Formats: sequence, C-alpha cells, structure tokens
Amino acid sequence: MSIAAAPARPLIDRFGRRVSYLRISVTDRCDFRCVYCMAEEMTFLPKRDVLTFEEIERIAGAFIERGTTKIRLTGGEPLVRRGIMDLVENLGQQVGRGLEELTLTTNGSQLRKYAEGLFAAGMRRINVSLDTLDTGRFASITRRGRLGEVLDGIEAAQAAGLQIKINMVAMRGVNDDEIEPMMAWAHGRGMGLTLIEGMPLGEVGLDRVDSYLPLREMHDQLARRFTLTRMDKRTGGPARYVHVAETGGVLGFITPMSHNFCESCNRVRLTATGQLFLCLGQDDQVNLRDALREGGPAALDVAMDRAMLIKPKGHDFVLDRSREAPAVARHMSVTGG
Repeated sequence: MSIAAAPARPLIDRFGRRVSYLRISVTDRCDFRCVYCMAEEMTFLPKRDVLTFEEIERIAGAFIERGTTKIRLTGGEPLVRRGIMDLVENLGQQVGRGLEELTLTTNGSQLRKYAEGLFAAGMRRINVSLDTLDTGRFASITRRGRLGEVLDGIEAAQAAGLQIKINMVAMRGVNDDEIEPMMAWAHGRGMGLTLIEGMPLGEVGLDRVDSYLPLREMHDQLARRFTLTRMDKRTGGPARYVHVAETGGVLGFITPMSHNFCESCNRVRLTATGQLFLCLGQDDQVNLRDALREGGPAALDVAMDRAMLIKPKGHDFVLDRSREAPAVARHMSVTGG
C-alpha cells in the first residue's frame, strides 16, 4: 500500500477542526420507511437532480487531495441505486492512495447480493442499521422490511470477510427492552453494537419526545449489570466506546442530544444532489454540484474553502413538544444517515 504525501492545503474550519471524513449520500431513496427516519409516503428527488457517479468520483477525489482519509457511502439505502458497484469499485481504487478507508452504512436488505463485491472492491468494515430482532416489531419500525432478508445479508457479509457493526436507534417504549438481547446477539457473532439517540430531523411517524431515550440513562442501567470499561477506540465517527467484559464485545454510544460531540467534529455530508452540509443539525450548506458543473475543479476547490468558513461550531438539536416543527425540516435520508 502506497503512502500518500500530506495534503498541501488540508480542509480546516474556522474552529481549527480538520475535516478528514466525508459521508456521501448516493440516493435519498430507500426500500424501507423507518418510522424515525422517513414519513410513510415520501416524495423522492427527480433522478435528473441527482449527482452522476462521475461527479461523485470527482468530488470525492477533490476531498482526498485535500486530506480526506475516510469516505462512507450512505443513503437512503445506498445499495438500491442502480449500478452502485461501479461507484464502489472506482472509489475503492483510491484506498491506499490518500484514502485510508471506504465504508458503507446499509439497512442490510441488499447485502446478500452485494457482500462479496463490496469486499472485493476494498471495503473491510460496514455498518448495518438494525433496531430489533423481533419479526413483527421489525415490520412495524421499517413499515415494509423483512427481518429474514437482513439477517441473511448479515450472514453473507460476514462470510465474505466484512466486519460488521450494528447500529441501533434506541427508542423508549419501542425497542428499549431489546438492547441487552441485541448486545448479546451481536457480540455473540463477533459484531459490535452502537446505540444511537433519536434526532429531530423531518416530520416522521414517531413521537420523538415520548420515544427519546437518553443514552446516559441506558449506560448507567447497563453498568449495573455489566462491567463496562471505557476504550480509546476511534473509527473516525462520533461514537464513544466501552468494552463489555461479560460478552467480550464492544458497545458504542452516539449521543447527539444528551452529550454532543461537536468539539471534535471532523465530518461533512454530501447529499445526492451535491449539497455539502457542514452539520447534520444545521442548514449551512454549499452547492458543490453547481460549482463543479459551472466552473470545474477550480470552482469546486473554492467552494470547499468557502464551506470551511461557514461550518458551524455545533448543532442546536432540541426536543420540545411546544415546537411546531422538528429542529431540522429535512429528513435524515436527504442528508445521508
């Protein structure tokens, strides 16, 4: 593996944070309609507004040249986009040439089909979003998913050599009774588990105030039954990790509501239409699609510099029943999970 030279002009925002992690939403479409992520009836983007794979590769290449070392493909569900493996294979060629890791977050529904190809293209770790192991509850949360397909996909991904981390959105009164069983199941199969607090993004089919579960509360509850040892493990994202002595596995906590991680934020998000969002919980954005289409690489470089000047210090997520609208109007699937 070659070692790339340090970027001449790394992407550093006005608070001194270096951006080294790019999340790319390749589509806002998904074959599920998870209650905390989407409305049941969604209007998706016209295909003409979506970045081509060539444009995604050019933007990704520009970020790699400026010091981005990790790229995660997201959605919607990234594996439902037609021809997705062409993009994965082309981006995978950049691993070892400035890019240290190419990875993916998926709902798992398409993993049986794509697992071997993902590994062959250079992926080694993926995240699978899975909030329950109960068939009926899974159908209720996803509104249309089949748990068996996801479990089959996870098995295929592990057989292909991919390391898997399960992402579970913790919801009071919905799946909080499954957190310990999910941890035992994941750790028993050599997978990590990361718990995520729900975030007020878009109008969805869930009462976010009633279902909100502070993960500090869950951490303390687990600590009464398990031996949790804090780890220095870092994967480029916002999770904080503990080792669970009784299971031998790793448990992560992503806590945007109860304890935000903004001071160390190293991430930006590219939407499927080419808008670069500088914070999941703010609307600050720069249009990289228009910059690239109208001005080429030079204009794209200028737009990336402008993005660093407007990246906010942090988000303003608040859960308050008196608010008439969510903190951020766009759905999670628009920005990329």
